[in-house]
Amino acid sequence: MKKIFFSVCFLVVAIAATAQYEKEEGDDEDKKFFKKENLFTGGSVTASFFNGSTVLGISPYFGYSINRYVDVAISANWNYFSQRDVYFNGDKIRQKIIGPGAFVRLYPLKFLFAHAQYEHNFLTQKYIAVPNSGFANDKLNFNVTSALVGGGYCSGREGTGDLYYYFSVMWDLKKNFNSPYVDELGRTIPIVRAGLQIPLFQGGKRRF
Repeated sequence: MKKIFFSVCFLVVAIAATAQYEKEEGDDEDKKFFKKENLFTGGSVTASFFNGSTVLGISPYFGYSINRYVDVAISANWNYFSQRDVYFNGDKIRQKIIGPGAFVRLYPLKFLFAHAQYEHNFLTQKYIAVPNSGFANDKLNFNVTSALVGGGYCSGREGTGDLYYYFSVMWDLKKNFNSPYVDELGRTIPIVRAGLQIPLFQGGKRRF
């Protein structure tokens, strides 16, 4: 049900923004439904340290600027997660995470944005027990979904087709126990990402 909810929200925002875009003033070229110069690529790095937990990763993406206020994209991510003192002092959990995702960014101001992202991650988890604790080392494979929501700051974005960097902070609203963004007590770990967005096909007239 939550997956359907977030998918519907994503589509509603995209459709509404597209409708607004087509109504904006401009010549016939500006009113095209699809403009290749609105395509962009980019990526981010993740670094989070919280209550003995560490999250590090990279997240490349490919997307489209619907207008000056809305970007949508598909993404992939690779993350490494480590947590110590899980059950006993000295034990550890380590995870390697890979998975696809999609996001929407809304820009109410040129330098601020709201971000909502859906991820479906595949995890390999290794538990390293403390000697003589009565627990054994273990390894598991599973998958989990996350709904990340937050916001950030960007520099250099004037409209569509701009090169700029950004910084964001997000939290996982789903709080699934197996999420790489939740600690052993069910608390959401802040997800800090910084990256670069790069425009593609900027050979012609730009739309601001």
